[in-house]
Amino acid sequence: MTQRVSTYTTETSALNDEQRTIDILRKTLAYARTRDYKGWDYGDGMSSKLLQWFPIDNKWLNLVVQEVAKRPPINVRPLLLIEQRRNYKGTALFAMTNLNTAKLQSVCTPDETSASTPGSGAWSEMGIDTDVDYEDESYQLNQWLISNRSVGYSGFCGGHKHQIQHFHSRGVPNDPDVVSTSYAVKSLLSAASLDPMYLSVAETAANFVVDDLNYRTVADGACIDYHFNHPSDSYTINAGAIGARLLIDLYDQFGDESYRRRAKCLLDHIAGLQTDIGGWTYRDPPSASHLSMDNHHNGFVIEAFLRYQDVTGTDRYAKTLDRALTFYRETLFDPSGAPNWDEKKSYPRDIHASAQGILVFTYAGDLDFARRILAWALDNLYVGDGKFYYRKHRFYTTRVTLMRWCQAWMAYAMSEYLIALQNQSKQTVDVRLSLAISC
Repeated sequence: MTQRVSTYTTETSALNDEQRTIDILRKTLAYARTRDYKGWDYGDGMSSKLLQWFPIDNKWLNLVVQEVAKRPPINVRPLLLIEQRRNYKGTALFAMTNLNTAKLQSVCTPDETSASTPGSGAWSEMGIDTDVDYEDESYQLNQWLISNRSVGYSGFCGGHKHQIQHFHSRGVPNDPDVVSTSYAVKSLLSAASLDPMYLSVAETAANFVVDDLNYRTVADGACIDYHFNHPSDSYTINAGAIGARLLIDLYDQFGDESYRRRAKCLLDHIAGLQTDIGGWTYRDPPSASHLSMDNHHNGFVIEAFLRYQDVTGTDRYAKTLDRALTFYRETLFDPSGAPNWDEKKSYPRDIHASAQGILVFTYAGDLDFARRILAWALDNLYVGDGKFYYRKHRFYTTRVTLMRWCQAWMAYAMSEYLIALQNQSKQTVDVRLSLAISC
């Protein structure tokens, strides 16, 4: 009797958590949709009209304005007249989120057997918009990705829509990079049922990675550049991993062995760069990095290894993943689910790190820990009406909402988590039905 009560309480609690997550997902998408998916972004200071009106173009002034826009605990972007735009990567995340939400919207309670199972409740009973065409939203956003791609390169690619001032160079609008491109490719592949053209467009991104990003062999594998226009003496590790994930996504869709082989070579080299404690620094060599083993970039690397394992069915990186997931969970997250900044510092606790943690543990099959991270984010950085704040410091919270960094990442993470719950629920229902039939 005690066991039955405990089980019922656990299932009811999980179902309530799911209902809360669905409601917040709906509101987060509504927040973005009513703003046409435009908003402020992490490094958008150079789109300040005040800066553009200044009579001289100076690198140091540009850097000052970027940092002034980025660092205060409140949003000063309106004072700087910074323009709100769509972010290329953020648009891809919103496109995938809307498609996931369309799938969730189509789910209804199959029978009484599954009525109390998390993930099986009727969509209308969850308080979800039934008058929003989430599939069409995804279609329109994917069309935008194609229309606003970077042109003049070897294949499909994209980048940020604002200038970014670096210490030694300046990123220009539509300057393509492997990270933005990879998420656009992932979005097009996931939405292939909406337009068959998406597959042929997405596949050309392999040419961008190999030709424009200087895919090259090294002693223990291969490397690529992060940006087309920013060759560097150092190697951005998570960018290489995301490039590998792009190629393995293409291999999963098209079966071209060259995609799998190149992804393997990229990951072989990255596996060799893993530190003794299981994580990766931002760049190799570490002395070239402005970050140590920070949270969300390590999450990117781990996600790439998980994706390779899932698609190929091999255990080539089993030891690498085991060490990495242990480090990620025990060092880069607090037991409460709060994200630590890196292997040495707890603060600031960043919303992007929470979102990436939800994704990694969802893909790793650890939905309980993914739920714990999600619960922490909702309790500490969600402020209602579909809005998330940027960072929580030890004594204050940065009360800024960024469309890509906060909204798109959390929306996508919640939708992937809910899809995984639905799949888990379906498996539970199938097992129950199978047992019922066998009896």
